[in-house]
Amino acid sequence: MISLDDTPWYHCVSRCVRRAFLCGSGEGYDFEHRRGWIVQRIKQLAAIFTIDIAAYAIMSNHYHVVLRVNRDAAESLTREEVIERWRQLFKGPVLVQRYQAGGSLTKPELEIVD
Repeated sequence: MISLDDTPWYHCVSRCVRRAFLCGSGEGYDFEHRRGWIVQRIKQLAAIFTIDIAAYAIMSNHYHVVLRVNRDAAESLTREEVIERWRQLFKGPVLVQRYQAGGSLTKPELEIVD
């Protein structure tokens, strides 16, 4: 659970299932090229979600990220900025697409977009 009232700092870990290799190389495999992909993705997601990366470590079958949620930056975003950032990663529901395209929404539809 995340509680920014308690701390903005978090240590996150993601591990591959079934002892599969995320990166590295060995007998019959070479996944070393994935490290660059993961670093790029971490940086992209940090920029989109107003997260500051303090440190990261990409291991052969898991990675660690130490991050800080930038609460001030997140709270200063307008509805339009949140939608724009979110849609960098996801297509979004039809209502959000219609809102962003300038279509008119009813009050209940606008509450869903919020």
